[in-house]
Amino acid sequence: MTKILIADDEPIERTIIERMIKKNFPENVEIVKAINGREAVKLYGEKQCQIALLDIEMPGIDGLDAADAIRKIDRDAVIIFITAFDEFDYAKRAISVHALEYLLKPVSEDELTANLEEAIWLTQKTEKRKPVLKADLEINHHENIKMNAVAENIREFITKHYREDISLQDVAGSMNYSDAYFCKIFKQCFDKSFLVYLTEFRVEKAKVLLADMSINIKDVSAEVGYRDSNYFARVFKRSEGITPTEYRLQVLHSTKKGDK
Repeated sequence: MTKILIADDEPIERTIIERMIKKNFPENVEIVKAINGREAVKLYGEKQCQIALLDIEMPGIDGLDAADAIRKIDRDAVIIFITAFDEFDYAKRAISVHALEYLLKPVSEDELTANLEEAIWLTQKTEKRKPVLKADLEINHHENIKMNAVAENIREFITKHYREDISLQDVAGSMNYSDAYFCKIFKQCFDKSFLVYLTEFRVEKAKVLLADMSINIKDVSAEVGYRDSNYFARVFKRSEGITPTEYRLQVLHSTKKGDK
């Protein structure tokens, strides 16, 4: 069970975030809510949470100070800041406490889900580092064959449907798996979350299309499964470090250089 702390002094914001999480992570997630930074630190420790979603502007102890205190309680805590203020100083301090992400309000459901997928994967990866019996690590030959077949089926589904608005639940349903079991199987097959894999797959497809200067970037976005071209641009930059336009200019420059 993954325990996620939501800390925000605005009740409406807490409710919105909670509903998004329950919608996209209906199983194996427990939500703990705090109304300020001081309560966030207290509840994080008492409830043994693993992930903290912290608003920065809160009375008393703000989200940044709360993150410092939480990091002392749990060095493996996965921290995500959510704020209405796009301040450079905030972003610098977010880096200093090794936050996973710095999200601006209003947070989109896709952005929150993507970051929580990664956060949950990180907490599970941390758990794997704990000592286990050798017998737990041994997988027989038949099990390997089964896992390879499952991985291939997943690849085929994603290759066929990545242009569509697909979710983990869609793939799990196509294979008659529960969401929780599929999530576990997927990470065993690919050592990453479904959303991280899908994002990487789409970005690679996008890079091929961006090399064709005749295709509009909005059309590239739609072709790889993103209806919102602005969100696609943010996802692409987070993955590649540059925007789709900058990537296209790099390709164009490289092509012209090669023609000389």
